[in-house]
Amino acid sequence: MTKSFIPPAKPIIGDEEREAVDRVLRSGMVAQGPEVAAFESEFADVMVQGRASVAVNSGTSGLHLGLLAAGIGAGDEVIVPSFTFAATANSVALTGATPVFVDIEPSQFTLDPVAVEAAITSRTRAIMPVHLYGHPAHLTELMALAAKHDLDLYEDAAQAHGAELDGKRVGTFGRFGMFSLYPTKNMTSGEGGMVTCDSDEFVRRVKLFRNQGMETQYQNEVVGLNNRMTDIHAAIGRVQLTKVGAWTATRQQNAAFLDANLEGVTVPPVAAGAVHVYHQYTIRVPEDRDGFVAALKEEYQVGSGVYYPVPNHRLPSLTHFAPGLDLPETERAAAEVVSLPVHPSLSQDDLARIVDAVNSVAKAGA
Repeated sequence: MTKSFIPPAKPIIGDEEREAVDRVLRSGMVAQGPEVAAFESEFADVMVQGRASVAVNSGTSGLHLGLLAAGIGAGDEVIVPSFTFAATANSVALTGATPVFVDIEPSQFTLDPVAVEAAITSRTRAIMPVHLYGHPAHLTELMALAAKHDLDLYEDAAQAHGAELDGKRVGTFGRFGMFSLYPTKNMTSGEGGMVTCDSDEFVRRVKLFRNQGMETQYQNEVVGLNNRMTDIHAAIGRVQLTKVGAWTATRQQNAAFLDANLEGVTVPPVAAGAVHVYHQYTIRVPEDRDGFVAALKEEYQVGSGVYYPVPNHRLPSLTHFAPGLDLPETERAAAEVVSLPVHPSLSQDDLARIVDAVNSVAKAGA
């Protein structure tokens, strides 16, 4: 009997989300309106311990608008990881500023504070860590560095809905945080993003930039963009917000099962005081990672993902910011990482199959 394929990720859209969309369509009010306002308020309460939140049309827009609201522009430098999705560096470059790539600390795949301090110059305005795969970055050390050098800290929390460090939610540490609501994230609005802000004035500026620079119609205060979220997307997000807590608990249970049963690979450690939400369950395979991935799929019908095989500083679009840069931990991670399924749709049989597949392939390659 042919085994069904286990996908590495699977968006979950149910009847409640469809009904919410239908409700908005029937209302005739589909652009930014009351659903967006309600989603912003509910997201703040559920996800970021009450911090004010502004909905936008994508995670990338959220980073871009946050940087613009913070006054980042030409001549500034923002320190970012290279081992992440290109949107992090793209958002900096889009402001006219320079993304400065630094290496990662290998256990959590997030910015190495020692490397960050070494990269600070007179032009540095901010540090922007990524809470990669759903694990918090080294925020205690990075916040101390920001204070020491009079820098801002911004959080790319695209993959970290509900992650915590020492009882505090990510998205509440920096001047702003950004959560992606793309379909494969731990919760979705179909497409979208949410910017969490540290002050009423920052909220106002993000809202200005998302709406053509206007707070009052036809009274454009700044050169802005059209990065609004629709009420259709917000209605989906509001439903997902009621489910993401249970989904996260399931992801954590699935991850614990893999932790306890996988052999021959390096499973993801969790730092003391951290809550990992496992947007991705990422292992290391030191030898022939690509052969490992192919064998999982071809021999066992188990999907996996490689995030991110080409570091940002080697992408054709960004390499001019970092000619000749050597980031050894970033390069090693890019060559070794594999993300295994832990999404809430998995059954116990699926999890057992994943364990059997990984252990068998790892043993064969040993």
